[in-house]
Amino acid sequence: MTDTSKKKTAQQQESCPVGENSCEWLDEIARLRTQVDELSELVATDTLTGLFNLRHFKHALQAELDRAKRSSIPISLVMAEVDHFEAINDEHGREAGNQVLKRLADICLGEVRTTDLVCRYGGEVFAIVFPETHLNLAVKVADRIRQEIADTPVELDTGEVNVTVSMGASVYVKTSVIDLVEFVDSVDKFLFEAKQSGRNCICHIDYNELRSVTEIGAPERILRIARD
Repeated sequence: MTDTSKKKTAQQQESCPVGENSCEWLDEIARLRTQVDELSELVATDTLTGLFNLRHFKHALQAELDRAKRSSIPISLVMAEVDHFEAINDEHGREAGNQVLKRLADICLGEVRTTDLVCRYGGEVFAIVFPETHLNLAVKVADRIRQEIADTPVELDTGEVNVTVSMGASVYVKTSVIDLVEFVDSVDKFLFEAKQSGRNCICHIDYNELRSVTEIGAPERILRIARD
């Protein structure tokens, strides 16, 4: 059933308060409901890329962290930043930078599951929430995204531009003793390590050491997946 059919069915199930077959009040209620749905989508969406925005990211991530605590199923988070983005803006212009961000958003959406959340965290930084996902799988998907971005020049009006991203990743489990802000900070720290390690790579806690700790972000030994 289409959205339009659902709305018509819902309206037919309601009765006019004054007993008329054709009710302007029900029509107005339906119109207002449509406006509310549209406004809700705008509030949660980044207008440039069409991805979820920072506000929705925080709300959704907190819900997933709470669920991880209850279910003992981990949630992984990846953050990606476009390398040398200011140089792209300086050389090709701001609109070219916007085209790069939109293209990268499309690549991310094409590689994740429908249950994963791709968000524009801010500026040239993206965040991908992987519900019910262990770190090794999240890193595998993220690195595939990183490689596709590196292998796919972005077509601009001024020609092609090669783009790479640096990534950080971490996982939240039932025994984690940090809150949302600390969890995001831990991922951002790995992102910083990736940039310091030469960019176009992903950094995260060593899998072996992850098994021996209960607090995300410690110890701080980095595993780098080098560029091909």
